[in-house]
Amino acid sequence: MKKVLFLDTSIATSNIGDEIINISIKNNFPEIFNDNYIYNLPTHTRTFTWYQKLIYKKRMSLYEEADYKFLCGTNALYTNMLRPMPTWNINIFNYGLFKNTICLGVGLGVNSKKVNFYTKFLYKKVLSSEFVHSVRDENTKSFLEKLGFKAINTGCPTLWGMDSMECEKIPTKKADRCIFTLTNYHSDVINDKLMIDIIKSNYSEIYFWPQCLEDIDYFKQLDRSNSSVHLLAPNIDAYENILLAGDIDYIGNRLHGGIYALQHAVRSIIISIDYRAEEMSKDFSLQCIKRSQIKEKLNEIINSNWSTSISELNTDKINKWKKQFVNSRVSD
Repeated sequence: MKKVLFLDTSIATSNIGDEIINISIKNNFPEIFNDNYIYNLPTHTRTFTWYQKLIYKKRMSLYEEADYKFLCGTNALYTNMLRPMPTWNINIFNYGLFKNTICLGVGLGVNSKKVNFYTKFLYKKVLSSEFVHSVRDENTKSFLEKLGFKAINTGCPTLWGMDSMECEKIPTKKADRCIFTLTNYHSDVINDKLMIDIIKSNYSEIYFWPQCLEDIDYFKQLDRSNSSVHLLAPNIDAYENILLAGDIDYIGNRLHGGIYALQHAVRSIIISIDYRAEEMSKDFSLQCIKRSQIKEKLNEIINSNWSTSISELNTDKINKWKKQFVNSRVSD
């Protein structure tokens, strides 16, 4: 039995998409989570003070000496770690607990044109040089390799279970009902309102699921006469229940909201608003259009018949990466 430190990106986040990622990791990596002792620590918040580390050395050693430390999903890496509140809230004063951390389906946030010396120094201190890292796109793979680490593009763990058999369960025709999402911090009033209007013209029953609490205010700004739209609670249970009810399509600009719908055999159209969806669409052929293409393409896609196929999802790569921690070690 191994001791495993799970660096949980879903704790203290305002984005339920991080919860979707971490649920998927646990569901798709039973080799680790079913057979070992798991410690959980949050990534978004400071973990312990220097005084606590000094006084409670025995407890700290449980984390420091874990056999594996996994940084789990989302854009946990950044090109500039001098940003005030990074997703993985580490710095040169508190990184000690996290030495030899292994990336698990991690993505890269681009918040600078260049990678500064501080960021390179910090990652070389905390990221494992022994194990191969799992990343969710080619951009993140290239980033780690340029820093001298080994990485495999396994895709996002939310996609790991989406093989051809699962994709065949997803309907090819338009449903009668639709659930949609919005992104408050990356707003586009004209195109987002157009998306809602197109949805209203195509579906008899419409639901809005806020992946963040702030999405509700943005929705109300876009659709002041929203009596025809059912507002769901901003939690994962409310979302899952409506997906499980069936006869529903997903449309929206929340990437992991769309992938979670796919996991529940729901036909999904993802509206790309940044590089994350575009990168994953390019790598894995998600049904995805840019927000600027809503007027031109959305109505046609809704009313067309098409099959869902997650291409380039290389289960051999995923299994090869997993074997580092289950059976034999991975060799390049």
